[in-house]
Amino acid sequence: MLRLPTQKTRKESSDKEVLGYTACPSCKKDISRAQLAEKQMVCPLCGHHLPISAQERLNLIADPGTLNMLDLPACPENPLNFPGYPEKLEENRQKTGLADAALFASLEIHSQPAVVAVLDSRFFMGSMGVQVGEIITSAVEYALANHLPLVIFSASGGARMQEGILSLMQMAKTSAALARFAKEGGLYISYLTHPTTGGVSASFAGLGDITLAEPGALIGFAGPRVIEQTIRQKLPEGFQRAEFQEEHGFVDRIVPRGEMKSTLGFLLQIHQKGGMPA
Repeated sequence: MLRLPTQKTRKESSDKEVLGYTACPSCKKDISRAQLAEKQMVCPLCGHHLPISAQERLNLIADPGTLNMLDLPACPENPLNFPGYPEKLEENRQKTGLADAALFASLEIHSQPAVVAVLDSRFFMGSMGVQVGEIITSAVEYALANHLPLVIFSASGGARMQEGILSLMQMAKTSAALARFAKEGGLYISYLTHPTTGGVSASFAGLGDITLAEPGALIGFAGPRVIEQTIRQKLPEGFQRAEFQEEHGFVDRIVPRGEMKSTLGFLLQIHQKGGMPA
């Protein structure tokens, strides 16, 4: 039988919020928000990586004074006239302060210049519609035109159903842009965060020259529950998590958030001579 939270439980939860504490989704322990902020939103008790916004991630990796946010491409907002979609977009914009589920910027990481695109799971679960596809493609093309390496942080539930086939087309468009980038010798580092699934995992997220992942990130096309229901078998423990993917060769290295900037700076530095010709 489903048990609803008691009035006391609700009050305790409210009191914790007022006092600046939040419960870790993994270990369920109460952690102060100040401590989480100091640890880059990583639980100090169990190491669970809580979600962070696209802007926060850019701020974490950019050298001071080097972050240059790039203009987002203009796109039709409701190409299929899906009922209620404009209202949902506005709701997500008010909640996140974003125009859509991705940002991109030029910046330096430990003095190494790069173009970085980041998906934000708070906006429609990071789903990929036309504008997200345009943002990723624009990031690739900007890196190509300016002879810069490219880093993309993925976090997505997949294609955006309100945009139908136009959303699915972004898989081919972003993949084609990356094929042109690779042909010219560009370096692309794909950094997978929780979750990276659906059309994003099956397109640009899976095409990195180097593929990194945060600990515990869910990475795959369909989710474990869908797969189990389809094949009618129990999946291995930890299936599709970053650690499983690293063990099976899909991920090159798991990189905790605290090592994110130093790892990217190192990779950009050692590959700079193998980058695109000026």
